[in-house]
Amino acid sequence: MNTSIPRRVVTGTALALALSAVLTACGSADGSSSETKAADQAPTTRAAVKDPLVATFDGGLYILDGESLKAAGTIELPGFNRVNPAGDDSHVVVSTDAGFRFLNAGEQTLTDITYQGAKPGHVVRHAGKTVLFTDGTGEVNVFDPADLSGGEKPEGRTYTSAKPHHGVAIELSNGELLSTLGTEEKRTGAVVLDKNNKELKRSENCPGVHGEAAAKGEAVAFGCQDGVLIYQDGAFTKVESPDAYGRIGNQAGSDTSAVLLGDYKTDPDAELERPTRVSLIDTETARLRLVDLGTSYSFRSLGRGAHGEALVLGTNGTLHVIDPRTGKIEKKIPVVGEWQEPLDWQQARPTLFVRGHTAYISEPGKRKLHAVDIESGDRIASVTLPKSTNELSGVTGAH
Repeated sequence: MNTSIPRRVVTGTALALALSAVLTACGSADGSSSETKAADQAPTTRAAVKDPLVATFDGGLYILDGESLKAAGTIELPGFNRVNPAGDDSHVVVSTDAGFRFLNAGEQTLTDITYQGAKPGHVVRHAGKTVLFTDGTGEVNVFDPADLSGGEKPEGRTYTSAKPHHGVAIELSNGELLSTLGTEEKRTGAVVLDKNNKELKRSENCPGVHGEAAAKGEAVAFGCQDGVLIYQDGAFTKVESPDAYGRIGNQAGSDTSAVLLGDYKTDPDAELERPTRVSLIDTETARLRLVDLGTSYSFRSLGRGAHGEALVLGTNGTLHVIDPRTGKIEKKIPVVGEWQEPLDWQQARPTLFVRGHTAYISEPGKRKLHAVDIESGDRIASVTLPKSTNELSGVTGAH
């Protein structure tokens, strides 16, 4: 998918004109019949949006053109909503209070496809499959994102965890399903299942397991309070943190790099730790390297570039480009003003979304959104939106 962006900035006047023509689909977050009716009655003549981005705001979703950043549409959707790529070139997964919903961002419409369940959690895309984990039920749903184009709920695989918990799952190219183990009170590790959901093996050597990322060679890592747990070629390997409590809870992987990027926290008693170091986990050597950025960051600050670059958006407003093999910070790109991570994880803060060679970065304090060329460091587009945004995502095309 071509993700190049013309080197022009959208003016406030242009955005206002675009917004005046926006058609809005109204609805509630509970999947009620009134919401579906409103979506069904929306006109179907909307212009297609190229490489759409989706940004959440208090009360809905903005849909933006991925090249110009011009506002293309607005979807009203009450409640705290989260967004993730669905894995195709049209859809974005929207996590609502009642479950997972699907937005056809290219056509600016909420579809009737839903996966109901309390506390919808992680969305993982890997090896041509998309995997949803519903924390409130422990249910895992696996489907081919290409099947979303039919407008109906895809047929796919389902697995239910032994106990509901804040978990994550991923299906490998050979059909094995990796899913976390735990309860609402305690999370311990991961289990490997065959195509029929029969357990093949497990490891409970990952206290506080959280998040996953896949590296080159299909090495999959789960974050732990004392390092990471890696599964590759049928075997588990534990990579220990250099500290007794060295929590890695958020990771970013790349198919072009054997090294994973992770956060790194060392204070188990902190109300909110604002770390300045990130972790680089080499899945080939099972070694962990720490890199001090000299600035803090948040869980929405991690990403990977098209060449496997490790990307971290710091609270100093700078995008750090790191060589994952050496740990060297190769480039610092100023993008937004200085900011501080809020205590409440649901509160807005600058967010990084990466697609191809472009880093999209929100600046909610100024209601802005920026597009930056990772290789040149140039800011290639910016826009000011009517309301401050929170989460930022978009379509990713085939994966």
